Amino acid sequence: MRKMEFKMERPGLLQVGDEITVTEGVLPSNYYYTIDPSLAMSGNYPFRERMLARKGKVVDIIENERGFYVTAEFDE
Repeated sequence: MRKMEFKMERPGLLQVGDEITVTEGVLPSNYYYTIDPSLAMSGNYPFRERMLARKGKVVDIIENERGFYVTAEFDE
C-alpha cells in the first residue's frame, strides 16, 4: 500500500471511504497528481517516486489552519 497526501481547497468534496481516480501531471523534474475531477492536488514527486496506480481510496481527511488534507491509499 502506498499513502499519498492531497490538498483540498473546500470541505465536503470528498469523504472517507470514497473511491478515487488520479491523473498524473508532468513537470520538468517532477510528477504531481490530481484527484479527478480536480478535487484535490498532491505535492511534487521526483521521477524515482512516480506512482503507477491510478485508482485508490480516501482513508483520512484532516482540517488545519492551512486547509483540508486528504490521505489516500493506493495498491502498489
